[in-house]
Amino acid sequence: MFKPVPVAIGLRYLRAKRRNGFISFISLASILGIALGVTALITTLAVMSGFQREIRDRMLQMAAHATVSGYGEPLQDWQRAVDIALKDARVAGAAPYIEKEALILGSNNQPAMLRGVEPAQEDTVSVIGAKLVQGKLTELMPGSFNIVLGRELAVWLGVSVGDDVIVMLADYRNTPMGGIQTQKRFVVSGIFEAGYNEFDKGLAVVNLSDLQRLLRMGEGVTGVRLKLRDMDLAFDVGRELALKLKGPYRVSDWTQDNANLFRALKMEKTVMAILLSLIIAMGAFNLVSSQVMLVTDKQADIAILRTLGLTPRQVMQVFMVQGSLIGIIGTVSGVIGGILLTLNLDRILQGIEKVFGVQLLPEDVYYITGLPTDLQTGDVITIACVALAMAFVATLYPAWRAARTAPAEALRYE
Repeated sequence: MFKPVPVAIGLRYLRAKRRNGFISFISLASILGIALGVTALITTLAVMSGFQREIRDRMLQMAAHATVSGYGEPLQDWQRAVDIALKDARVAGAAPYIEKEALILGSNNQPAMLRGVEPAQEDTVSVIGAKLVQGKLTELMPGSFNIVLGRELAVWLGVSVGDDVIVMLADYRNTPMGGIQTQKRFVVSGIFEAGYNEFDKGLAVVNLSDLQRLLRMGEGVTGVRLKLRDMDLAFDVGRELALKLKGPYRVSDWTQDNANLFRALKMEKTVMAILLSLIIAMGAFNLVSSQVMLVTDKQADIAILRTLGLTPRQVMQVFMVQGSLIGIIGTVSGVIGGILLTLNLDRILQGIEKVFGVQLLPEDVYYITGLPTDLQTGDVITIACVALAMAFVATLYPAWRAARTAPAEALRYE
């Protein structure tokens, strides 16, 4: 099979047994360093992506993909908005809601978000009904003034199903005796566990009409919550709905409502990728060392090749091919190792817990069972390209130094 001369010689140098065993050791260290860096980077980013996906999925179980609400005033024609939204094939569910910050009093006090919902429609936009560990969502009947609490919130308040809590709002009512803060006694009819602390400790759910009466909103609501078949279209679908309603409405989606959280997660993932890339860089520095030593060791060979007609450019290509192949071997090994480690990481974690008798990820602390991973093809390709680029750059100086070898000087003492 025909091969260009620089490629053939570079492959020969890679396979040849060297007189200086230390050069072979440095080359092997370069391969292992690049492979280790690629493996660690793939696995770490997969774990971080897995946690990000887990947080997003648990959050969106209880939060809307998109919301359409009025500007500073209640949305009155919410039923029309729901009907229009459900006619869109991209919308899986729509339901009205009222949200109000409140202080809930039990054995202890705790601020929480009070959400008014229609139980019959709420199941189309969230899974709160499926997350109830006590009681049923249907018990939130109009006029019952029942309330469903998150599990952590109930524990903090020191209440359980059947107990009473006092809900205090920031609104005041004018009376002959002066302004009186709005408050109402509710009966705990259910407790849910979403597996996401923001909801488990900061959300209380009541019937929509009960909250309307308490706030004296008439038939108005805060807005309409939408659940979409493709959550990436959330803002576009919400904006189209607002345009169809022909009014001054505010549109928000899950990326806007949780922008700070996802921005922090993305920054954390980026910083971690940069730090772990230093491991690959260490392998690349070892590659520079091994190639410089190889060039020094092959001074006589380079001089002979030059006298046989090889140009400085072709000499440079010889050592670039040889060094690049080391980078390719290390990168491919690292990609294979990273994928295998990621796919079996949960089993490895279980084995470590079993051998040492410890629980590395307690469910009551992290709200998860096992170690979530999300192996993304784009991340793997990017890591492989970065590793190959570092290895290629690492070959440039040694190859340039080899090309500058003077045949007469190299053969003077041979």
